[in-house]
Amino acid sequence: MGSFGSPFFKGFKMPLQEGKSKQAFNANVSELVNSWRKHMKIGTSHPKSFNKARKQALAIAFSKQGK
Repeated sequence: MGSFGSPFFKGFKMPLQEGKSKQAFNANVSELVNSWRKHMKIGTSHPKSFNKARKQALAIAFSKQGK
């Protein structure tokens, strides 16, 4: 079962935070890296190493931050 007891919510995740704050940036990087550690993927991408996953997480977080 998923997060809310329904198969519809299986794997449901909160979206990444938007904003220019350092706190939002760090939260996004943490969420993406933790996703890779748990599922070995970030979104639909499957980085093969932690360093590649970290670089991709940073790129996504910078993009979300607007830099």
